[in-house]
Amino acid sequence: MTTRIAITGAAGRMGRRLIALAWEDSALGLAAALEGAGSPALGEDAGSLAGIKPLGVPVAASLASPTDVLIEFSLPAGTLHWLDVCLEKKIPIVVGTTGHTADQLDRIRVATATIPVLKAANMSVGVNVLLRVAKLLGQSLDNSYDTEISETHHRFKVDAPSGTAIALKDAIIEGRKAVGREVSPIVHGRQGHSGQRPAGEIGMHALRIGDTVGEHTVAFGNLGETITIGHSAHSRDTFAAGALRAAKWLVGRKPGLYGMQDVLFGDGASD
Repeated sequence: MTTRIAITGAAGRMGRRLIALAWEDSALGLAAALEGAGSPALGEDAGSLAGIKPLGVPVAASLASPTDVLIEFSLPAGTLHWLDVCLEKKIPIVVGTTGHTADQLDRIRVATATIPVLKAANMSVGVNVLLRVAKLLGQSLDNSYDTEISETHHRFKVDAPSGTAIALKDAIIEGRKAVGREVSPIVHGRQGHSGQRPAGEIGMHALRIGDTVGEHTVAFGNLGETITIGHSAHSRDTFAAGALRAAKWLVGRKPGLYGMQDVLFGDGASD
């Protein structure tokens, strides 16, 4: 059976790739391509906008077509708008947007009591395996290992550190908590006479360079060795393919908060 999807941010870089990859997947049908009111793309054919053949689906500001699941890549404020639409229509939602405030995250959590919500800082299969490994290393390595997280993205990215870098930090802390170690201090960059590095500290660093799609590296090192893990995305198709996989998986799930770890490893609804 074909899964009918709606895609928000249809005129954006990610939205166009989602439309193109969905068109290539026989298990998917594009129910709607959505943009905010006032977008210059409104009324354009979604297929033409994505660089493929016309699909007969005009970009719209409201969701009118029957839809099984909505994929949301826009801005934090856009997330809340489309979340309300999904709540009204009882539609599952995949949220790929990052940079939400604490209040916005609370709104998303409240919605999970009514509809299935899959939220992930990064939809890449490889990144989510990396998160699994980061948690294991956080659990296995004691505080004699210094931990540094660095991420590089394109100059247009507006939030720092990236949602994926934050997810890596959270995975490491989760691993440490699992074996009873205290929550580690976090430092964002260093400047001046910062003093000797305290045990257990996690350093986070954000670089913005040109058109870099996304690079993440985590290094664990003590006075005898260094362990480095990382991921480099070569194109946005990596994230788009993961989001489409997540959308197909989410249809039919019970209300709750899910993540890509659930899709890949079957962990069940996230806490």
